[in-house]
Amino acid sequence: MLDPALAAVRLAVRTSLAEVPDGSVVLVALSGGADSLALAAATAHEARARGIRVASVTIDHALQDGSDRIASAAAQKAAALGIDPLVVRVEVGREGGVEAAARDARYGALRDAAADAGAAAVLLGHTLDDQAETVLLGLARGAGGTSLAGMASERTDDSGVRWLRPLLGLRREATQAACAAQSLEPWDDPHNSDIRFSRVRVRERVLPVLEGELGPGIAEALARTAEQLREDAEAFAEMIEETIEDIVEHAEAGIAVSVAALAANPPALRHRIIRHVVQSEFGVALTRVQTLEVARLVTDWSGQGPIDLPGCTAARKNALIIFTART
Repeated sequence: MLDPALAAVRLAVRTSLAEVPDGSVVLVALSGGADSLALAAATAHEARARGIRVASVTIDHALQDGSDRIASAAAQKAAALGIDPLVVRVEVGREGGVEAAARDARYGALRDAAADAGAAAVLLGHTLDDQAETVLLGLARGAGGTSLAGMASERTDDSGVRWLRPLLGLRREATQAACAAQSLEPWDDPHNSDIRFSRVRVRERVLPVLEGELGPGIAEALARTAEQLREDAEAFAEMIEETIEDIVEHAEAGIAVSVAALAANPPALRHRIIRHVVQSEFGVALTRVQTLEVARLVTDWSGQGPIDLPGCTAARKNALIIFTART
């Protein structure tokens, strides 16, 4: 009889791969931990019948002694599963903190590998636990609805890479049990228990306290919240796409937005339009405070001067809010 956890992981992967064409190539991001190892094994199993070629990409961040050995061991496990392994060593900077810098380096390497392989998708091993941790971290930062929506089970980024997260509906215990059922020995990353990292503190300290005080099911509730907020965010995104072309126009060294059009929208949509315009034109994500300052040029205009923003300035001129690149 097939182990229930193993069956659940395979079903999740089968569902996620449903729209991937037969005979294509997919990549699995493989750290060697239980989540990614269970994902790799299930992907290899589900891909065989459909002629899908599976390759793994193991990122060596070079942040720990022996990281090359650990990456090589993960690649060997992939090969034993019938997967074509690739190890990529990256250089991790320090800007924005080690966690953020490592994530940027990792995703950059995965994008390059997907482009080189002509991959139809990249599969990531994030679980429901990871989603709950992401939502809690967003709450702690005072992030907006888009950030609290957490990670998408599927999305295609601006570079054209399709990211799939088949395991977002499963708890971490399921991936551990799936590995045990197949006699797969995952690597236990010491960084996953290093309380210097905020995500580890959420995992080891915050979530257990919440479940102890409020009862079980907190992680599932946070994941449901993320799913609901993602639905809202997607609806807002569609509304913005339908609206944006009618209310913006090109300006010298920037872009301009109609004051009347912004004023006619409710605050939630107005603020999203402002953030969308700045993100699209200048590649900058505005904070809540910065967004509200720009919105005051619409709703509380008293002749104030330009507002300095990251990468640009915002100023009201007659019936327009003009965003101009900073020189």
